[in-house]
Amino acid sequence: VAAPRDAESQKVGAVGPGRTSKDLQTNACVTVARPVPKHIREALQNVHEEVTLRYYGCGLVIPECLENCWILDLGSGSGRDCYALSQLVGEKGHVTGIDMTEGQVEVAKKYLDYHMEKYGFQTSNVTFIHGYIEKLAEAGIQNESYDIVISNCVINLVPDKEQVLQEVYRVLKHGGELYFSDVYASLELPEEIKTHKVLWGECLGGALYWKDLFFLAQKIGFCPPRLVTANLITIQNKELERIIGDCRFVSATFRLFKLPNTGPTERCQTIYSGGITGHEKQLIFDANFIFKVNKNTHGTGAGRSVVELLLDIITDPFKLAEDSNKKPKCASSVAGGCCGKKRSC
Repeated sequence: VAAPRDAESQKVGAVGPGRTSKDLQTNACVTVARPVPKHIREALQNVHEEVTLRYYGCGLVIPECLENCWILDLGSGSGRDCYALSQLVGEKGHVTGIDMTEGQVEVAKKYLDYHMEKYGFQTSNVTFIHGYIEKLAEAGIQNESYDIVISNCVINLVPDKEQVLQEVYRVLKHGGELYFSDVYASLELPEEIKTHKVLWGECLGGALYWKDLFFLAQKIGFCPPRLVTANLITIQNKELERIIGDCRFVSATFRLFKLPNTGPTERCQTIYSGGITGHEKQLIFDANFIFKVNKNTHGTGAGRSVVELLLDIITDPFKLAEDSNKKPKCASSVAGGCCGKKRSC
């Protein structure tokens, strides 16, 4: 049985019209209840109702410091996140959404003028493309043309993940980043899991072994992945539990930076001035570093020395998820994660 290729239709099948999260066999596509900064909440509220209703993604993956940025959204669906981001980047920025489902792209395009007028822009700063996220060149996306690439629980639905990451690296500017959430496995998946239709549709069958992400990042040229958030995925079906066996799954958000090779990592001190909208008092960079305004923060440089970096920071998403479960607390204001346990504050 070949694994399904239509990523967006799988999302529709899981949580689309006529179905709810109660129909899912896992919590792998249930939005995590995370506090979201006020300016992002307001941007989402300004998105047209039909765009929001037709959006079948899950979670929210929006990094900080977006003013004037050029952003590419992989698997943009009906365009909800793109339209929210278009307000955040401002009229001098630009947002491009690419999705393989033509119907969703058409819904997104219907509201270009609506959001341009809603935000008071002279011209629209959003573009939607029908295409595949592992074939960005075929979609006309140029080298080094974007500051940020985002993706939410979509890369796992593409068989050739290395090609996706290679394409992302190509289109990112130097200094840019891939800020993305996806599902990862605790071990290399056997064929029985990879080809199981339900597990694929639940975003588990295509999950990457989490250590392979670090291997692929190094091979392609990214700096070592920075782990932001992680949540364990639970299975709600006895038959699926039997098939999965000892394998575990986690939803995790990572940051991958495209930076020049600066040699071995060095210790450094950083002082955050508080100039990023929505993060005036502190900046939560990842699971390991929080930069408080006007205070020294000891950290590790962004060089490519993977060995030194791994000695100093948490990289295992399963460890982070387990540690978080041991000490229940409200999630940070970092918007991320396509799945995991719901929490309330």
